[in-house]
Amino acid sequence: MTTQLKNLRPSLFASVALALLLAACSTMPADTTHTSEVTLDSAHEVPPNDSSASGAGTIVVKADKSVSGSVTTRGIQGKVAHIHEGALGKNGPVMVGLTKTGDNMWSVPDGTKFTDAQYASYMAGNLYINVHSATNPGGEIRGQLQP
Repeated sequence: MTTQLKNLRPSLFASVALALLLAACSTMPADTTHTSEVTLDSAHEVPPNDSSASGAGTIVVKADKSVSGSVTTRGIQGKVAHIHEGALGKNGPVMVGLTKTGDNMWSVPDGTKFTDAQYASYMAGNLYINVHSATNPGGEIRGQLQP
């Protein structure tokens, strides 16, 4: 019986060690994904306008800098929509053109990926989405992306 106990100890030790290792791994962060819920309105456009249009959506940015998501609009005949680089209250250049995928829906094109600089701007909160219309060609509604 003493031999059986001696043989059981390494097996028990290995089982406990494996359990601890698995527990430690489960608390490690997985692939970092940032999900930004965005609300678009005319008050955040630069300059603001008096449109009653609105929009909302979700943009997902993964650790490999791939981007996906969409926004849905209400009360606007959108002509184009983009992700721009620019801090809150500032206008900036277009980074990603969104694709119209429904009457009131704009989606990030498949395969879109941020560069390192674009990802850094995203992480700093310096990206926004806006939707342009015939009435407001510079942008009718806008929402800042917050990682």
